[in-house]
Amino acid sequence: MNVRRWLKPGIGVKRWLLVVFSGLLLLALAFAHLLRQLSRDLEPGGLPGVLIDLATLQFLPYPLRGLIVGAVGAVLVIVGGYKVMRVMTDPLRAPDADQPLVEVIYQKRQLARGPRVVAIGGGTGLSSLLRGLKEHTSNLTAIVTVADDGGSSGVLRKELGIPPVGDLRNCIVALADSEPLMRELLQYRFPVGDPDEASGLGGHPVGNLLLAAMTAVEDGDFEEGVRRLNRILAVRGQVVPVTATPLTLHAELRDGTLVDGQSLIMRTAGIARVWISPEDVEATGDALAAIAEADLIVLGPGSLYTSLLPSLLVPAIGRAIAASPVPRMYVCNVATQEGETDGLDLAAHVEALAAHLGPGSVDLVMANNRLDARAPADWRARPVRLQWPPAVQPRPHLVLDDVVDHDNAHRHDPDRLAAAVLRAYEAETTSRRRAAVRSA
Repeated sequence: MNVRRWLKPGIGVKRWLLVVFSGLLLLALAFAHLLRQLSRDLEPGGLPGVLIDLATLQFLPYPLRGLIVGAVGAVLVIVGGYKVMRVMTDPLRAPDADQPLVEVIYQKRQLARGPRVVAIGGGTGLSSLLRGLKEHTSNLTAIVTVADDGGSSGVLRKELGIPPVGDLRNCIVALADSEPLMRELLQYRFPVGDPDEASGLGGHPVGNLLLAAMTAVEDGDFEEGVRRLNRILAVRGQVVPVTATPLTLHAELRDGTLVDGQSLIMRTAGIARVWISPEDVEATGDALAAIAEADLIVLGPGSLYTSLLPSLLVPAIGRAIAASPVPRMYVCNVATQEGETDGLDLAAHVEALAAHLGPGSVDLVMANNRLDARAPADWRARPVRLQWPPAVQPRPHLVLDDVVDHDNAHRHDPDRLAAAVLRAYEAETTSRRRAAVRSA
């Protein structure tokens, strides 16, 4: 059974086994030629000739000789090949692995053939998308916002001067191979002790502290610290910050009021526009390289003003996306968010995106059309209404699909969302290919 798994298509073993078998066959033919030549040159009846006759089974009928030698050879090849594979692969097997190594190798090779997808945003929405996409491709790059100023990320930002790491941590957890174990470790928060007794670790997740520590190990190089942690935790794909500089988010409300800070803006209704400071911040090299090499760029899901736009407003990121020839897809949230997007329908989400990025910023818009999912008891938001079309030109193509978690109307279902995104990508790619053929 295990040998049959090693020989199934897609694992890349059969071609090299064929090369090895061909080499052994040529060696066997050369050895047979040598024996034949020796048997001719030796004197008949001599001891060397008798020994060669015995070794080559000359005392048996010719067909029986071939059958015996072939059977022994087949047994030796099977036993030897099996033992070689065991000796070579057993040291690579994780002690607690519940999956055969051949299945792990097959999965990794299949995932390596998947499309190069860049997902931009932050928060739980982006984590949900990554959690689903990692089952279809390992060529994933998550470009994550660094505008958070609340919670543990805000504390580390103030005390250490590093960009906020909370969204980076969530995305690393989502892309980890051993996700349940990694989530339990990296999301563990040290308990907050007695308020009268200062505790430096209280309230901080382990993942945030790891990212802060890796930045310190790399002499303050935040981008390299995140890159190293990606390798240490062996995530599928990579998680990169949009910039190595902490961003501050600003908003202007429709009544002219100005609000500063992501944690305040996310609870504020009536947002007219947002911007970041410093305005001329540089994007990370890994983020720009990923966009340049992408087959598909996905914007969102995530909080429109506080997770998605802060990354897209980094000048070099916006220019790279605008210049990209590949499909650019905006994945709208399944529900509005209390404060930030109260009352916004689908068209309003797209119009807000276009107002900040310019016309033609996205080619596809994906939205949920399953509006009867079970809402949490304390839920104050509403499903995003499917009002269409938006007042933007050129108008993006709308893709509707069932992408919501049926047990939680506030969340995407990772598997449904990933499958829908890849279906839309394949359809768009096919459509572009046909259009190119027609115009040729």
